[in-house]
Amino acid sequence: QVQLVESGGGLVQAGGSLRLSCAASGRTFSSYAMGWFRQAPGKEREFVAAISWSGGSAFYADSVKGRFTMSRDNAKNTVYLQMNSLKPEDTAVYYCAAALVAGPLPREYDYWGQGTQVTVSS
Repeated sequence: QVQLVESGGGLVQAGGSLRLSCAASGRTFSSYAMGWFRQAPGKEREFVAAISWSGGSAFYADSVKGRFTMSRDNAKNTVYLQMNSLKPEDTAVYYCAAALVAGPLPREYDYWGQGTQVTVSS
């Protein structure tokens, strides 16, 4: 069982930066790949980024590639999403999730956090 709690969301102007954190409980955190997803009002949940259990590999949605960086610290049971050059279209609730194998589909993930709101003003 893994419990996930996101933090770090907020209101930022376009072009600004935020760093999201996702703290996990459970001794098996380092066994899980992790992902970030987001959901804007009226839209489906979409993939943002994912990272392997070791942190050795990460991949990103085309819409955030070059602007967002995902990382993890297994000693702290935490994953991060550094978001730079934010755009109004990045506005959404951001969720972290855990899976045995990282992928771009929500159904591949077993555990989810409650989400944190990111709002980017123009």
